Amino acid sequence: MGGKARTIALICLLAASFMELMDATVVNVALRTMQVDLGASAVSLQWIVAGYPLTYAVGLILGARLGDNFGRRKLFVAGLAAFGLASLACGLATGPTELVVFRLIQGVAAALMVPQVLSNIQVLYPPAERGKAMGMFTSVIGLAAVTGPILGAVITNGDWFGLSWRPVFLINVPLAVLAIAAAIAFIPESRSAIKTPITAGTALLLGGSLAAIMLPITLGPENNWPAWGFVVMVAGVAGLWLFGLRQVRSARRGIEPMVPPTLFATRSFSVGLAAFTALMVPTGGYFLVQSLHVQLALGWSVLHAGLMWIPFSLAVPISAGLAATVLVARFGKRVLQVGGAVFIVGMLLMAFAEQSAHPALWFAAALTVAGLGFGGIVGSAGLLVLNDVPVRLAGAASGVFNTAQALAVAFGAAVVGTVYTSVGESSGLESAYRASLIVMIGFIVVGGVIAQALRTSTTTSDATDLEPVVA
Repeated sequence: MGGKARTIALICLLAASFMELMDATVVNVALRTMQVDLGASAVSLQWIVAGYPLTYAVGLILGARLGDNFGRRKLFVAGLAAFGLASLACGLATGPTELVVFRLIQGVAAALMVPQVLSNIQVLYPPAERGKAMGMFTSVIGLAAVTGPILGAVITNGDWFGLSWRPVFLINVPLAVLAIAAAIAFIPESRSAIKTPITAGTALLLGGSLAAIMLPITLGPENNWPAWGFVVMVAGVAGLWLFGLRQVRSARRGIEPMVPPTLFATRSFSVGLAAFTALMVPTGGYFLVQSLHVQLALGWSVLHAGLMWIPFSLAVPISAGLAATVLVARFGKRVLQVGGAVFIVGMLLMAFAEQSAHPALWFAAALTVAGLGFGGIVGSAGLLVLNDVPVRLAGAASGVFNTAQALAVAFGAAVVGTVYTSVGESSGLESAYRASLIVMIGFIVVGGVIAQALRTSTTTSDATDLEPVVA
């Protein structure tokens, strides 16, 4: 495959990742406008936000393995098409129930599409060339994470074409069409040579268990963490344990499991995944609490709070690209650990900025530092976690990696958000902000300690077990 064609294929994959991550956050700043326009209740608004990450996280591993079985390009294009159609339906929704349903469908579509991104990068780029591709991938991921609130604020306040909040979703449609055309033309078809039997029982057990964990995490903070939520979460964890036992039994009988236990025998994957998960927990809370705090404590508008993230969004791709293309090869796990430390410095500077005489300038500096740290984390994590995984396990590894990230971010938003609101009600916003910082810093420290157990080989021998398909 020629270099130019491969670059276009990579851009197509990155565009899909950008759309998915942006859609996870873009609706948050438009909720008030949606409520007025659609007459949505508080419960409906909750599901408009929560439905998408719920179905997305539940379907990731299944989506990844379907790509391994039936073709990664085929599933990528199908997911893109469904995502574009669901976005169109969201943008045209006339009532809150319709919007909730189409957001759920959006999440399912994203779960088919996103796992194929990392799988295809594994296929398109051999280990020696993968750093540059992963650098671009992680730069886009970091940029997309903060583009949602900025774009949502700009669209909602700008009232584009008199459509109010609707372009938040409609903007995905032309992007999806272009990405589909590029995928068909430039992404080669590939699948695993070993098919994974996917039974309805196994799929339901995995999906139901993940849903049982995600549902209380997503809805708990808005409902004062009811007792049923903890019962359901425990049931979800028990279901995952049962799923793991079934995977081990399948492997012993010579049947390819949906999540092969041998995947976790790769030390860089298992240890790196644990470290990455711990480091991702604070990010969900950071974006939420920081945006809330400047509005509640400083009286900033939604637009101002969204634009606040511009320095962060500019710093992340620079740092992530440098980490993936240059630093990981030289310093390995230290890049992940230093990224976490710099992220902490940025958080502490934010706390100082609020008390300074010129908070806007200090916020810009603090968010730049935090962005450099966050970029170091996401820029190094993909290589450190996935680079030693054989290509035949690329789909399973991608599904598990993305699922862990989705769960960690949702968990972080729920836990850190709950700390902020509960402490704020009893002790004031400043105490709430400090308590939130302590929780977030604690998770970053845990992630850095776990990362110390990594052995940081960044080269591997790829197994040639793909069944290429000529398009």
